[in-house]
Amino acid sequence: MSPLLLFDLDNTLVNRNQAFQGWAARFLMERALPPGDLRWFTTLDCGGYLDRPILMRAAADRYGLAESIDDLLEDYRITVTELIACPADHLEALRLARTAGWVLGIVSNGATEPQLAKIERTGLAELVDGCTISEEVGCAKPDPRIFHLAAERCGVDTAADWTASAWMIGDHAPADIAGAAVSGMRSVWIDHGRPWGETGYRPTLTARNLPEAVALVLAEEDLHRPDRGRYPRGYSRGAPGPVPGYRHHVATPCSTKPSRR
Repeated sequence: MSPLLLFDLDNTLVNRNQAFQGWAARFLMERALPPGDLRWFTTLDCGGYLDRPILMRAAADRYGLAESIDDLLEDYRITVTELIACPADHLEALRLARTAGWVLGIVSNGATEPQLAKIERTGLAELVDGCTISEEVGCAKPDPRIFHLAAERCGVDTAADWTASAWMIGDHAPADIAGAAVSGMRSVWIDHGRPWGETGYRPTLTARNLPEAVALVLAEEDLHRPDRGRYPRGYSRGAPGPVPGYRHHVATPCSTKPSRR
C-alpha cells in the first residue's frame, strides 16, 4: 500500500489569511471606510472560523450598509478566490512527495464551491488524488469519518490498516491534529510561529511551513521503511495520478456542519 499524505487547505496549502486581508482592504477602500479598520476585520474573522454571514451582518451593522448580505457574500467569494494563491515552493513540495511514491489528498472544512474553486485556481487539483470538503460529505474535521472518506477518495483500501502509513499536515490544532490523533494517523502541525497550546494531544512533528512539513514526513517515513536503501533517491514507486471526477464522488453523509470559509 502506498503511503498517504493528507493536507489541510486554508493556511496550509494556500495562504487564506492573506487573501482575506486583501478582500477586507478592498472592501474598506471601495466604500471610503477607515483603512485602519482592517484590524477589526481580521480580529472578527478568527482565521476563517466565524461563519461568513455573521461576519457580513456585523460589517453591515458597523457601517450602516444598504447592501444585502447575499451581495456582500458573493463579493467576498469572488474576491477571495481571485486573491488566493499557492506558493511555488508548496506546489514543488507536493511534486516531490508524488515522485517519492506518496498518494496525496486534501481534506478541508468549509463550503464546497469556494473550496473547490481555490483548489482549481491554484493548480492543486492536478497534483492530488482526491479532495474531500466538509459541506459536501456532511462531516467535518476532527470527525474521524471525514479522514476515512478522504482516504477512500484517494483510492486507498480502507479495509486494510491504512492509518499505519498515513499522515495529516495542517495548521489548525483542534481540526487537523486532534483529527489525526483520533483517527490513528501521524501528523505534522504547521506552527506559523505559534507555541503549541493543547494539553490533551500533540502532533507527531512540528514544522514552520508546508515545504518543511513535507520534508519531515518523507524523511521520517524513509527512515522506517522496510525497503530502505533499495531505491535511489528520487525513485518513484508508482504513485497513481489524480483521480478524475473526484468532485462527483458520492459519499455516505455524516452529521457535523462545516465551519471554515
